[in-house]
Amino acid sequence: MTIGTAPSPWPATLGPAQLQAIDMPTPYLVTDLSAIRDRHAAFRAALPGVRVHYAMKCNPSPEILRALHAEGAGFEIASLGELRTLQAIGVDPADVLYSNPVKPPSHIAAAHAAGLWRYSFDSPNELAKIAEHAPGAAVYVRLRVDDQGSAFPLSRKFGTDTEDAYDLLLLAERLGLRPYGITFHVGSQCLRPDAWAEAVDTAGKLMDRLRHDGIELEMLDLGGGFPARYTTGVPAIEQIGAVTTEAIDALPYRPPLLVAEPGRHLVAEAAVLAATVIGHERRGDQNWLYLEVGAFNGLMEVLQTPGGWDYPVRSSAPAGDLVPYVVTGPTCDSSDTIGYAMMLPEGVRTGDVVYLGSTGGYTLAYASHFNGFAPPTPLFVGARE
Repeated sequence: MTIGTAPSPWPATLGPAQLQAIDMPTPYLVTDLSAIRDRHAAFRAALPGVRVHYAMKCNPSPEILRALHAEGAGFEIASLGELRTLQAIGVDPADVLYSNPVKPPSHIAAAHAAGLWRYSFDSPNELAKIAEHAPGAAVYVRLRVDDQGSAFPLSRKFGTDTEDAYDLLLLAERLGLRPYGITFHVGSQCLRPDAWAEAVDTAGKLMDRLRHDGIELEMLDLGGGFPARYTTGVPAIEQIGAVTTEAIDALPYRPPLLVAEPGRHLVAEAAVLAATVIGHERRGDQNWLYLEVGAFNGLMEVLQTPGGWDYPVRSSAPAGDLVPYVVTGPTCDSSDTIGYAMMLPEGVRTGDVVYLGSTGGYTLAYASHFNGFAPPTPLFVGARE
């Protein structure tokens, strides 16, 4: 098998030699755990003093959770189900952040009973739920910040402005809760390196105001949004870290705990998805390839972005001139299309394998059996002996 040259960046740890050595039926998603450990180490080095709490919604595979747990990472959850997954691999609930700003009351109560003690919020109704079902808990408010530099803005659904955040933290104290910290989210796949620094500056103003009311916060959570590389360049974590650290150093005081919640930044580039071509057609002036995996089998992000998603791509077809293809999935849904001008050798045919890089984030987590097509089989390499 010859794996064609990639016209774009490609995960270094899963190149042609490693892919050629894999002998299993497609579709599969192969993840290099050593690459995830390296990303975690690089993140810590770029943001010294900031502890990682991995956003497990991005990829909750137990193998990844165990690898990060062994590296000393904490975790961030959005539901009781995610907490139970962590408990199953030995994670102490006391080391987990419950950062979903709106939670089912039963999930709050069960998490509290398990020993989880830190909860985010952005409204008085959520504070009332936490006070009832997790009395005495530590709470951290989610600020609404500028997220326009991201692929997936999140400020419409969650977050509050600084004036309301101030009142809410005072209310938390009156309700018998512990005003603990501030969090924010600059949007998923954020490409603006100073976005976190600007949000830290906003948080700092709130911290200073609260200190005059006798409340000194213990945690600042930088949230997620840290980007991964697909086919186009993204800000390096060192660049993001430099400007963010400068903003942290300018805070009115440094909270005892600084955390961040990276997801795709840690896992996306560590994986490659292999899918067989089940059909090739010429439709008008376009070349079409139909893969056995599409949006509903794991590549759901293509439905959230106009024009598809920019996965780096290779194929097992003989090397040749690269031409644009519409690459689509196997289902009967016409929106199930991965990309509209993906560059592959002109000789790709039915039976060849297409490799999609940077597929470690939000692939298995989104995957379903829609139309009866199976998600990719997970495969892991690079585990510690």
